[in-house]
Amino acid sequence: MARFETVFAQLAAKKQGAFVPFVTLCDPDLERSFDIICTLVDNGADALELGFPFSDPLLDGPVIQAANNRALQARCSIAESFKLLEKVRSKYPEIPISLLLCANLIYAQTLDGFYQRCAEVGVDAVLVADIPLLACEPYVQAAKKYGIQPVFICPPNADESTIQGVAEHSEGYTYLVSRAGVTSAENQSHAANLDNLVERLKAHNAPPILQGFGIAQPQQVKDALNMGVAGAISGSATVKIIEANLDNHAKCLDELAAFVKTMKAATL
Repeated sequence: MARFETVFAQLAAKKQGAFVPFVTLCDPDLERSFDIICTLVDNGADALELGFPFSDPLLDGPVIQAANNRALQARCSIAESFKLLEKVRSKYPEIPISLLLCANLIYAQTLDGFYQRCAEVGVDAVLVADIPLLACEPYVQAAKKYGIQPVFICPPNADESTIQGVAEHSEGYTYLVSRAGVTSAENQSHAANLDNLVERLKAHNAPPILQGFGIAQPQQVKDALNMGVAGAISGSATVKIIEANLDNHAKCLDELAAFVKTMKAATL
């Protein structure tokens, strides 16, 4: 089985949900980013969702925009990001790794070149934030050619056609967005119809559902799991810890470790 399938099966057998932190690769620089990612895994992350530094992110709010800027200011290129991924995969051969990025970064490498490099460094899945279902076929074909699982977002206002398309095209997991807008740990409001979306995605045999956007507290992880999703993704709340401790790396790692442990405990 692929890594995501293996982890979800293991968690289901233990009656646990998944906690998946998001960080931007090379934030605040390549060396510290590796320490940060290792800390996330070592303290209970079930999988990783990682972003490529980009000057014009689509879904990211101020916190993750700042993370992108820090990584770019540290002169972290796509090549360096792939080197970091290779290093992470070498240390953690079993952890599922998903990338979340914009299409321009893929297009600049060519579809074949990008997905082939993903396969070489051990990436499991790729979510392209700004490719709608109606334009997804070339990306899906390139991903599958190299054994990479394509992942799609189910927005809170999705109609039945969109839900079906997301379910049918996604592999590894399905990304359920909690609410409209951009990423933010401050905006923790969630759409009222999420439980209905979960039921409809499952009716179309969607891969395990991970809920993201505004997940910053352990209770939100519990609420998401009680609604029937397989786990929760936390990005802005994770990245805020990095932002708050740029001048104290040891404290940053300690706070990240505590945060991941607390959020993972909510899945038990």
